[in-house]
Parts: sequence; structure tokens; C-alpha cells
Amino acid sequence: MSATPTVSTAPARPGTGSSSAADVVRLDPNRHVPGVRQPGFAQVLHAEWVKFWTVRSTRWSLGLLFLLGAGLTTLVCWAAASDLAAGDTGEAPAAFLTWGLLFSQLTALALGTLVVTSEYGTGMIRATVTAVPRRGRVVAAKAVVLTVVLFVAGVVTAVAGYLGGNWFLDREGVGLALSDDGVLRALLGNGLYLAGLGVFALATGLLIRHTAAALTVGMALVLVVGNVAYALPGTWGEWVAKLLPGNAGGAVAQVAPFNGGAVLAPWTGFGVFAAEVAALLLVAVLVFRRRDA
Repeated sequence: MSATPTVSTAPARPGTGSSSAADVVRLDPNRHVPGVRQPGFAQVLHAEWVKFWTVRSTRWSLGLLFLLGAGLTTLVCWAAASDLAAGDTGEAPAAFLTWGLLFSQLTALALGTLVVTSEYGTGMIRATVTAVPRRGRVVAAKAVVLTVVLFVAGVVTAVAGYLGGNWFLDREGVGLALSDDGVLRALLGNGLYLAGLGVFALATGLLIRHTAAALTVGMALVLVVGNVAYALPGTWGEWVAKLLPGNAGGAVAQVAPFNGGAVLAPWTGFGVFAAEVAALLLVAVLVFRRRDA
């Protein structure tokens, strides 16, 4: 067993030609000086998860998403059940089983935007990028948290809306079973679509960095421009409408589409939507890496 060496801190006496070996301190910077450790992805993910749930807007947004998605679907099915049974609406009963998606997607856009822009508004983004210099890792962690939460919330909301709305449709003899074509796909697709919208809004927030502006742009692209595009003339106008994010991605979350607007096949449309979201997120990450926080 070796003894621990001691280092003398007494000043050298005048007149001595050289210091003794005990007065010399030799430090190996690779062994004795602590370095800066980069946090791993699991640590960054945990930090983003904590930040996500400590903001009041998260719970309000998710509660509103459920209320609008499930509540309005149930309400509309109750109001339209008799007319649907009589064939007076000109629409298929299946189209009403995810009717609330039209409004729940607004809260998904708002939540995705706030995940980023709230940090810019408070200045916390500077602390985030200081703690995690690899900015791509920060964006990836935010996207994962947002995707998981919105997928679960979207599926739960769609199932609740289906159970509530279908109860009224069943009473009129026009209800749909889970085994009917498109029902299960739409329930899962609701979660996929809302998760994609959240990431879409996250990327928009990174590019614009202002809550009101980013939310306005996101809603305009998904809701307003998507509907106006159907008024464009000719086949090219129809294809432009089909390929816009809201129209392409929303098809997977509908049991059956409403009349009046051509859409891509559900999974084809979702593939197009996912590619658009991925491209926008890539651009946002590149911009985020290059400019000041």
C-alpha cells in the first residue's frame, strides 16, 4: 500500500538554490482537471419532459383538445343522428365520427408552437442551449416529447368521441362497429395526425420565434389555405389542395371524408404529410444551429 504524497505549501527560503521535489505540483489536465460533460440524449429528454409538464399551458391545451375533439363529436352526432338516418344531410354517418378533429387540431398547433416560443419569450432558450450546446439534440428531445403526448391524447380523444357519438348513431340504426372499414385506422390516425401537427408547429415556432406569428402561420397553412386551394381551377388546383399539410394528413384521421373535397388515400396522404413535416423540421434545425438564441 503506497502512502499518499503531501505537497508543501510553505514559501521557499531565500538563498536556496532549488526547491525540493515535494514543493513541485504537477497536474495532468487529462486526469486532474474536470472537463465539461455533454449531457446524453436521455438526460436532455428528461429535462424537456419536466419543462413540458411544469408549464400550465400544457394541461390547459390538452384539456381543451379533449373537450373540443370528443365533446363536439358527441354533440354533433347527437344533433345530426336523425337527419343522418333519414338521409337528409347528404353525408355518410361515418364522416361525423371524428368531426371534432376540425377543432382539436387547433390546440395541437397551439401546444406545438408554445413548446418553443414560450422559451424565446422568457429568455429560457439561452439557458437551454448553454446547458446543451448540441442544438439538434434539444430539438429532437422536444419533438419526441410532443409526439408521444399528442399521439396518446389524440387516440384517447378519438376513442371517447367515437364512443359518445356512435351511441347516438346506434340509436338511429346508423352506428358503426370498430370492425367496420376505416374505424380503427381513424382512431389511431387521429393520434398520428395530431402528433404530426404538433411537430409541424414546433418547426414553425423555431423559424419564427414569436407565438402569435407562428400560430397564425400554422393555422393559415393547415386550415385556411387548405380550404381555399379547392377553389383553384383545373387538375393542378386539385392536386395543390390534396398536397397541402392539413388535407394530406387529415385523411388518415377520418373514417370517411365529407363531400366536396378530393383527398389522397389515407396512408398515402399521411406519408406526404410526414415528409412535409420532416422537411420543415430539418430546415428549422439548420436555422436554429446557425443563428443566435
